[in-house]
Amino acid sequence: MTVELSFNGAAGTVTGSCYRIVHDRGNFLVDCGLFQGTKTERELNEKPFPFDPQALDFVLLTHAHIDHVGLVPRLYAKGYRGPLHATAATNGLIEYLLADGASIQESEADRENRKRQRRGDAPVPPLYSLADAEEALKHRADHPYGEWVEPGPGVRARFWNAGHILGSASIEIEVEDSGKPVRLLFSGDLGPDEKVFYLKPEAPSDFDYVICESTYGGRDRADYTLDTRRAALADEINAAMERGGNLVIPAFAVERSQELLHDIGTLIKDGTINPQRVFLDSPLARRVTQVFAKYAHEFDDLELSPDQLFNDQRFSITESVEDSKAINMIAGGAIIISASGMADAGRIKHHLRNNLIRHNATVLFVGHQARGSLGQVIQSGAKEVTIHGSQVPVRARIRSIDNYSAHADHSELLAWIKGRLPINGVLFLTHGEADERAALRKAALGLGLASDQIIAPQLDDRVALQAGGTSRIVATGTERIEPSQIGHDWHNGYAELMISLSDALRAAQSDSEREAMIERLKAALAAE
Repeated sequence: MTVELSFNGAAGTVTGSCYRIVHDRGNFLVDCGLFQGTKTERELNEKPFPFDPQALDFVLLTHAHIDHVGLVPRLYAKGYRGPLHATAATNGLIEYLLADGASIQESEADRENRKRQRRGDAPVPPLYSLADAEEALKHRADHPYGEWVEPGPGVRARFWNAGHILGSASIEIEVEDSGKPVRLLFSGDLGPDEKVFYLKPEAPSDFDYVICESTYGGRDRADYTLDTRRAALADEINAAMERGGNLVIPAFAVERSQELLHDIGTLIKDGTINPQRVFLDSPLARRVTQVFAKYAHEFDDLELSPDQLFNDQRFSITESVEDSKAINMIAGGAIIISASGMADAGRIKHHLRNNLIRHNATVLFVGHQARGSLGQVIQSGAKEVTIHGSQVPVRARIRSIDNYSAHADHSELLAWIKGRLPINGVLFLTHGEADERAALRKAALGLGLASDQIIAPQLDDRVALQAGGTSRIVATGTERIEPSQIGHDWHNGYAELMISLSDALRAAQSDSEREAMIERLKAALAAE
């Protein structure tokens, strides 16, 4: 029997990372992440897994970001009871991330059920519960970088620093196939060359198959050092403070928030910036920061000592709802960092709702905004957005810097792939949108790989693999979502149409003009 690889997530999308490997002695997953982005893509989270969770032998985790681990509790909700293999730092982070994810799922289900109760509809359960997250945490197994582990019969694996976030790893896997090993490398998410806390990514070379992320395919950031990155941040902070309002920064609770606190603390220490207060408003980020402090003695490129890290007297790392609400009383002079980084959930939505309406406020995006996310809508120049069911005018100054990305850019991805050569079989490009994958594929052809050696799989594609690199497509496509809906969303299109129609009706000069517009719309819909 050949080894079979299924792309059950992050194939045609940036999120939902999940790969299943089936061999003659069992089957296992690499990652099991939450789908994010458009509402259509998020609905994939509620659909049945395309495999039986109870039949899995084990799960390997590349890192703790929710799009790589966010559906792990659902595996346990569906009966899985096997181990979770990861680095110690990843397992330390998911202690808080999975519980936080469960709280969000329970809260969203409660909100939905209140609506359903008013309509007389039956209630729906949460995607998973806190009890499911707690069950998952009982099964963690820690592993250091660079040491082989045998998680199941006929399989061995080892973790390599991916330079992305705390504990992140690329995972090297060997699966026995008729006495010979099929050699695979999953990149996980790769970090850039210039990064606070970690050295650049590393991994061996000469694999049968390499599965590489492509989030920033085709996109190169301007060359920068950590010093020039802090200078760019200082310029944005000083400009925002001069305007007299607050500076709101949507940031993921893991890594981005801690990097920002480190750099802001450094800039305050050397007198480059002078904000009145700096808030990290996220209970999850507060707990994650404690994990970072635990591992601070292992970090690289720190400008602050482990004792100084995150401890400036102007910093307030909030926990309670009351403390979070109190921030909304501050009209100016504050830096407010809050999750989530794409502004789709969490306390950041309250701070955006409170500050977007202010002409003197600034919103600064410091990372990738997935298509369809609230952050992407704001960043793209929308004049009005919907937050908590209300229309919020965008009057604040909207700014972006991309030097805080935890992802390798196009050139860095290409350099990482080059370092893995020779690839005897196939380079699979995943974890990226269509244009990004196409750009990275074109560039990878220049490394000497043949056209049929570079594949961009789609969701739920299955490929048979053999030692030495021979492969064949077993099945293509998915029944879970229409391929045309990946990266596109009728929900957003409908919302944009309603906003445009509302604007047009308000701009009409008379009731008769408005009535005529409505009649034309009715006629157009009837024609469709």
